[in-house]
Amino acid sequence: MYKVLVSDPISDLGLQQLTEASDVEIVKQAGLSEDELVSIIGQFDALLVRSQTKVTRRIMEAGTNLKVIGRAGVGVDNIDLEAATSLGIVVINAPDGNTITTCEHTFAMMMALARHIPQAYKKTVGGEWDRKSFVGVELRNKTLGVLGLGRIGSEVAKRAIAFGMKVLGYDPFMTEERAEKVGIKLASVDEIIRNADFMTVHTPLTSETHHMIAGPQFEVMKKGMRIVNCARGGIIDEYALVEAIDQGIVHGAAFDVFEHEPPAEDHPFLKHPKIIVTPHLGASTVEAQENVAIDVAEQVIHILRNEPFKNAVNMPPIPAELLSKIQPYFKLCDKLGNALAQMTDGPVREITINYSGELADLDTNPLTRYVLKGILSHHLGFEQVNAVNSMHLAKQRDINIVVQKSISTQGFTNRITLSLKTKDEERWLSGSLLAGFGERIVQIGPYPVDIPTEGHLLLVSHMDKPGIIGRVGTLLGNNDVNIATMQVGRTDVGGSAIMVLTIDKQAPKAVLEQLAESPEIKRVREVRLDY
Repeated sequence: MYKVLVSDPISDLGLQQLTEASDVEIVKQAGLSEDELVSIIGQFDALLVRSQTKVTRRIMEAGTNLKVIGRAGVGVDNIDLEAATSLGIVVINAPDGNTITTCEHTFAMMMALARHIPQAYKKTVGGEWDRKSFVGVELRNKTLGVLGLGRIGSEVAKRAIAFGMKVLGYDPFMTEERAEKVGIKLASVDEIIRNADFMTVHTPLTSETHHMIAGPQFEVMKKGMRIVNCARGGIIDEYALVEAIDQGIVHGAAFDVFEHEPPAEDHPFLKHPKIIVTPHLGASTVEAQENVAIDVAEQVIHILRNEPFKNAVNMPPIPAELLSKIQPYFKLCDKLGNALAQMTDGPVREITINYSGELADLDTNPLTRYVLKGILSHHLGFEQVNAVNSMHLAKQRDINIVVQKSISTQGFTNRITLSLKTKDEERWLSGSLLAGFGERIVQIGPYPVDIPTEGHLLLVSHMDKPGIIGRVGTLLGNNDVNIATMQVGRTDVGGSAIMVLTIDKQAPKAVLEQLAESPEIKRVREVRLDY
């Protein structure tokens, strides 16, 4: 008989599969302190939580029979994943449970925005019969721009097409073939903001997507745009949006999320007549709350019965002998993947990984998962990708994964080389572990380098001409950007060259743009590895 402890409020319907299982006994005790959990957890095989219970290492160490922790929701920040992995406890979540409810809320916000429903309601119940002030627009024949075509964004696009809308979509992983099948025309962010009548964002919040719609985008945006955000606060610059509305560039906006929640009492969204707001209700439906519980309950049963399962968010157990050999490379693989993703433009099509030296004789599947985690987390966000689901997420996006092994290491004991092919280009780099120095990037394209996998890097591709290094250093110095180290390399005299700088802080965007304006400089790319 398996014993399952439910320590947060979860609906009975969501737990039905567990309560009806003949080999499972459920105990519900919500609101327990850490000490109380420690005193009883040893008798349980599984623990089910939402966001209230903080599952610490101390609790897990006391759970001598604990096999699985289920989180009835998406986020797992209340669970110590590192401790769970080291103790061999599987952690699962429910990433799909809120897809439809968030999609429908997005459409509700879009309809409310098009027809001024909240504003008209407020005036009507206030005793005013005002029809002239609330002339709206139809969705039919309008162009909807969807930024992010994952689970939620794709569902929004399907419904928009059913409403007779034309859909422009942006996503770093969506292929043209997949987009055509569902009636979406792929476009760049710039094309969307210049041509769409409505825009909705469904990307994760990352360093790349933070304020991806801000002042420069509003300056070139199609006049009369209506904007919806039911994804994450911070993707759209809130104060720049207010300014764009007041200037007549944006007709109105509907937001379910804020950059800081709850927003301050004086936040300009709260009293603006052209902005509709709701308090992060995207996943707040009876069905969604039940669905996440149902998904987790089903997986808990599979794990307890030693059956195949999905949605694990921590690394599955690896034999101790293999783990001791490959664990030092986990961080290197993650960092190499993330660095290469930041260096490459366009939708990812193919990832090639070459393991050479002693690694060629080992099971490198766990390392491949960390490479994919690094690449995908740059686009999808660190909260969405982990070493367990990275392979699944890559296959979902039709990314071809090629793993090669070779003996030659070009002077290194072990060497990992990654190649990333997108629709627009192909780039590659290599890394290794150096005794006494740790993880290092040892080659970028044809250029040998020696770079630690941390901090801020500035990559400058340029022509090999006198004075360029001095110009770059002067410009950074004049803008208070301190250079910690500098490396240069070239293919031949007067030909292509690369300058790799480690800098103490992130360089201002205006400085990067100014560098790129030089005719001898072909490309400037900042790579952040301080996560």
